[in-house]
Amino acid sequence: MFQTTRRALLFAAALAVPAMVLVAPQPAAAEKVLRVIPHADLKNIDPIWTTAYITRNHGYMVYDTLFAMDKNLTPQPQMVDTYSISDDQLTWTFKLRDGLKWHDGAPVTAEDCVASLQRWGKRDGMGQALMNPDVTESLTAPDAKTIVLKLKQPYGLVLQSIGKISSNVPFMMPKRFAETDPFTQVTDMIGSGPFKFSKEEWVPGSKVVYVKNTDYVPRNEPPSFAAGGKVVKVDRVEWVYFPDQNTAMNALINGEVDYFEQPANDLAPILANSEGITVEVNDPVGNMGFARFNHLLPPFDNVKVRRAAMAAMKQDDYLLAAVGLPEYFSTCYSVFPCGTPLETSVESGIVENASIEQGKKLLADSGYDGTPVVIMQPTDIPALSAFSLVTAEKLRKIGMKVDMQAMDWSTLTSRRAKRDPVKDGGWNIFHTWWIGADVLDPMAIAYSGNPAKGWFGWPDDAELETARTAYPLAKDTAEQKALATKVQERLYKIGSHGNLGAFFVPVAYRNNVKGLIKSPVQFFWNIDVER
Repeated sequence: MFQTTRRALLFAAALAVPAMVLVAPQPAAAEKVLRVIPHADLKNIDPIWTTAYITRNHGYMVYDTLFAMDKNLTPQPQMVDTYSISDDQLTWTFKLRDGLKWHDGAPVTAEDCVASLQRWGKRDGMGQALMNPDVTESLTAPDAKTIVLKLKQPYGLVLQSIGKISSNVPFMMPKRFAETDPFTQVTDMIGSGPFKFSKEEWVPGSKVVYVKNTDYVPRNEPPSFAAGGKVVKVDRVEWVYFPDQNTAMNALINGEVDYFEQPANDLAPILANSEGITVEVNDPVGNMGFARFNHLLPPFDNVKVRRAAMAAMKQDDYLLAAVGLPEYFSTCYSVFPCGTPLETSVESGIVENASIEQGKKLLADSGYDGTPVVIMQPTDIPALSAFSLVTAEKLRKIGMKVDMQAMDWSTLTSRRAKRDPVKDGGWNIFHTWWIGADVLDPMAIAYSGNPAKGWFGWPDDAELETARTAYPLAKDTAEQKALATKVQERLYKIGSHGNLGAFFVPVAYRNNVKGLIKSPVQFFWNIDVER
């Protein structure tokens, strides 16, 4: 299945060298430990404050959700036991299930959940739409186990919103933490999820430790994506961070770790041919590459400059550089994942026909004045580092000045929240990806056209925001499709972002690891480690 690449050959010689791994001594034999190489360093620990996927994964360890998506992307009750909807579809009543406790032993209450939803609703795109005063009349807790949501009009995405699988996930927190300003990070990690965060063992840049929550009562259903029973089969999960992929690969091969979440694709042949290791795609949905322009600062405060950059971003070049193996990528010119119900080709010509020549032409007509473009390059995420290099080359070729600034992903996720001028730490472009499940419809926060509430980059477009927020109010699928098409039309016309195509990232693990859940998000319940 795998092709040998130049980088794979260069790394092959390194296999005989033991990995210099900062792994703590083995715990007592009675303890079962799953050792994981995460895709990034955990620096920010509040999954409502940031959309970073490493923080989202951390959130799933510590917190729980009212609803959760199953493998059919259908929301299922999680912390909720039963729920009902009034005949006019305006009143939703949720009853919490028995046995829910915070990690400090206190019972989970409906008041905690109401405060958590309200905080999430100030940051997340779907949350903002649901909590809009034109949609929601009230969200209350009439007793300790009952949550009542009263709407002003029927809303088609209630469960899809509070059960969304990815950033920002509406995780439940104790009320005292959920009342924190959503633009300020929560620093104490008290959840009700299947693991407890061992804050005293957390070493940013090196290691994160989670211990089994012995008080957690899982649901009885089998696991399915984020839904079902979260049965913990190990005593500890240790995330051991490696900024260097070669060192990480050797750690897995040498048995010093059990699971490698996102090895570079061109290391897959080496790992697949190593004894006792499995390499496979664990995400059935895939990812959408994304280059985000800062709409607030020059030169990308000019729509013509943004579209000139978009017009140079040929997907094949990005995918070959970042992914390499053709079996792991495909071009996709829709902003909604190809093969999903809302896929559309409207206005996609600027992406499909991308070339340096087209970019030069549009830039010449844009009034670009030579302002340097600051690209934040996360060197510890191979795909994003490669995306950054490709963009730098393309922008230079069409006539733009580029200032590439290298950093780790955790630093980038902190800096991207800054709206300051470049001289004060601002930025012009960063690259990321969205799991396909995040961008199935227009409610993704990245598409927001409201700069006061939107995702990093902060586009400002009333037509985009009107179509996006109308989507959950649509009366039928035909109207939804029409609104989604309008969203894509506006995204491309305003040069919201660069669409870099679709790709899959394999995982690699030792064969003593059992029970992985196929999902767009990496979960660590249901996994067992045979020693």
